[in-house]
Amino acid sequence: MSTRRDVALLMNEYRFSERRACRLLDIERASYRYDARPDRNEKLREALVTEARQNPRFGYRRLWVILTKKRGMKVDVKRVHRLYRKEGLAVRRVKRKRIVRPVPSGAGAMAPNQEWAMDFVSDSLASGRAIRALTVVDSFTRECPLIEVATGISSQAVTRALEKAIEQRVRPKSLRCDNGPEFTSRHLLGWCEDQGIQLIHTQPGRPMQNGHVESFNGKFRDECLNANCFTNLEDARRRIERWRIDYNSERPHSSLDYRTPDEYAKACSGLTSRIAAIPPDPPVSAGESHAGARAQGSADAAPDNGAPLGSPRRRAEK
Repeated sequence: MSTRRDVALLMNEYRFSERRACRLLDIERASYRYDARPDRNEKLREALVTEARQNPRFGYRRLWVILTKKRGMKVDVKRVHRLYRKEGLAVRRVKRKRIVRPVPSGAGAMAPNQEWAMDFVSDSLASGRAIRALTVVDSFTRECPLIEVATGISSQAVTRALEKAIEQRVRPKSLRCDNGPEFTSRHLLGWCEDQGIQLIHTQPGRPMQNGHVESFNGKFRDECLNANCFTNLEDARRRIERWRIDYNSERPHSSLDYRTPDEYAKACSGLTSRIAAIPPDPPVSAGESHAGARAQGSADAAPDNGAPLGSPRRRAEK
């Protein structure tokens, strides 16, 4: 840009021609005459930067889903990625060395409320006082029915929180958890037996056998705990509950085809209702089944003249 200003200065002050001024300053005449094209991504860039500042830990794909669904912008994900990199919005991730392990054995959940996964997350208030959060996740729909926050959570507090979540939803068939003292206590074992809930403990030292809640805890810490400073316990409960509601109803989930957990749960419930509405086939009595078999056998029997049994097409041709 400064070179183009120097060319204009030579032409205005010293009466140089355009050709001579460009040759003197070693610049192409096409470069001097070039006019920048208008930025057609200005509105998209402003919207992208706004959403990225509101959700600083979201990647470009999740921001693209928000722009297309919430703002109704028709834009390709590649353009969003290009502007995302150009504006320096890329989330910095620390690459850790991980041991490659085989996939844990056991079938996953095949329906909503079939299995709930739970775990603990620790944090602290602005005063330095430690707090704990009990997180519960539906392994199939990825919904978070409960986050219980307190300074200390015993096994009795765990069962009270689960009873409160069951009142609002449906009782799960099983609970998956690690081998912490709150989850291996006699109180929780007796409560699960009374409720008819199967309690599944993961193997020690293998947290990925409870991978759904581990993944949720990473998002919970990255997007909520690390992004807020809690002044007291009530403030922590209020902010965490607001994030839980936003996670269930607003945040698109990559493993659910970028749908929210609430949208996926509603789709699953609608499909289950349609399957249940299909009437079953009427039962067939033993007499009718034997009569049908005899009728079919007589139709396929050989003729009385001793001719061999042939196919229906050959008999029709004869």
